[in-house]
Amino acid sequence: MAKSKEFMKQFSLQGKTILVTGASSGIGRQVAISVAEAGALLYITGRNPERLEECFHSLPGKGHHFHQADLVDETAINALVDELDNLDGVVFSAGITTHTPTKFIREKDYSKIFEINYRAPVLLSARLLKKKKINDGASFVFMSSIASEKAYFAGALYSSTKSAIEAFSRTLALELSPKKIRSNCLQPTFVKTPMIEGAGETISQDVLKRFEETSPLGFGEPDDVANAAIFLLSDASKWITGINIPMGGF
Repeated sequence: MAKSKEFMKQFSLQGKTILVTGASSGIGRQVAISVAEAGALLYITGRNPERLEECFHSLPGKGHHFHQADLVDETAINALVDELDNLDGVVFSAGITTHTPTKFIREKDYSKIFEINYRAPVLLSARLLKKKKINDGASFVFMSSIASEKAYFAGALYSSTKSAIEAFSRTLALELSPKKIRSNCLQPTFVKTPMIEGAGETISQDVLKRFEETSPLGFGEPDDVANAAIFLLSDASKWITGINIPMGGF
């Protein structure tokens, strides 16, 4: 029994303080709830104040905090970081998708998706480290996508942002290894979230259906991704850093 308790303790987040971005909807919301269920104290942030507050009230346990912020604004990043206690982990879930054939890409398209999917998590990471808000042995978890490796029509911008964040994560893993701070990426394929509904505006339902039929394990649920994030945040993964974890069977 004692060994069993010690084994389970490795997967627990009890006593850890975790920041989750993009917690106002989709994967980020489920990550926040699941991480709280695993015992962590949560700081959550997102752009939509109503949905963020709804997520906050859904968190089990006590002592959690929420802070509405648009992380493309460096002033908002600084204000968020100043409010935080020292962290044992960060899950970067904020992001958007787009489906734009290359010949139709314009500067505004490029700027918007790179600001949200790449610039924001990079600047937030930098500020957290500069302000010494990350404890030794902590874990960074970035939400990438299988799209970084599997090309799809009209996915140049989205795939590029995910490839960029993976390269950043690998470098971060190397830089932070002396303090046993880890950095890894999750690479889910399609997950049943509002982002899928948004994709339906630019991708036909027939195409989405073919994607699901050709996915070995079908489309995922938000808690499938949340469970993997918990593993990477926990001490059970303390010897894993600088990797990408594909999800969905690809």
